[in-house]
Amino acid sequence: MSGRFLLDTNIVIAIFAEEPAVLERLAAAEEVFVPAVVLGELYYGARKAARSETNIARIDEFAAAAAVLGCDATTAHQYGRIKNDLRAKGRPIPENDIWIAAVAVQHGLSVVSRDDHFAEVKDLPREVW
Repeated sequence: MSGRFLLDTNIVIAIFAEEPAVLERLAAAEEVFVPAVVLGELYYGARKAARSETNIARIDEFAAAAAVLGCDATTAHQYGRIKNDLRAKGRPIPENDIWIAAVAVQHGLSVVSRDDHFAEVKDLPREVW
């Protein structure tokens, strides 16, 4: 399997847990990116945890090695379109996931997530690992 992928938070957590199936797919991927929004979710979760300093250090190490994609005006344009489409369908999804979808659309990437609600985003390629 190859391809260009954008990882959701639950997939990064699976990487941290060293899930063999996820690690295999990651190794076979052509290009892998992480949205800055996902790093924010990870840092938030780390700060709530009992071993916050250890978790933060792990995220810092991961972020330093990852190809991180931020948001810009083009991302915001995609976000507005996606959010309006979801509103019109009456199928909202979490705000951060709209930003993740917008980054994926902007860069022509498939979202890798275990969250089914990404299926609500029109023309968003996605995979479940």
